[in-house]
Amino acid sequence: MPQPQKLKKVEEIAESLQKANGVFLTDFTGLSVEEITQLRREFRKADVAYLVVKNTLAKRSCEQVGLESMIPYLTGPTGLALALGDPVAPVRVISEFVKQHKEKAKPEIKGAVVEGQMLSAAEADAMKSIPPREVLVAQVVGGIAAPLSGLVGGLQGIISKLVYALDAVKEKKEG
Repeated sequence: MPQPQKLKKVEEIAESLQKANGVFLTDFTGLSVEEITQLRREFRKADVAYLVVKNTLAKRSCEQVGLESMIPYLTGPTGLALALGDPVAPVRVISEFVKQHKEKAKPEIKGAVVEGQMLSAAEADAMKSIPPREVLVAQVVGGIAAPLSGLVGGLQGIISKLVYALDAVKEKKEG
């Protein structure tokens, strides 16, 4: 690749890295073109971009955006799964893909950068058990709403007892 094209590619990778909420580095050796195409399709559904990059260009991009911690993981064939929405989406897609293709344990996660923090392959793989953002938000809202509905129920019970008591006093005075 001539120099200007390389510089442009480094800029494109750097821009993608800056936009991403999470970056998962994968080893995709052993996958056929058809399987990589299927994997890319699944990534697109989850709002994840998948780039196969030259390690030297990716290293320069990492230096440019301050992700030097990724450089040791840029060895061998490398694909970058860039989470544009949910930062944990790539690991879920990869995990599901590996389950569907049990005969091949690929793609394999080399490491990840999530919210600016470098994670090892084991730490990145452990993130697949974290529920999606929408589920977490629903759990928090449910946790907040439960005590409030209990309070409302309790207050309603007190008010209805007061109304019954006042009604009884009124009936006693009338009768």
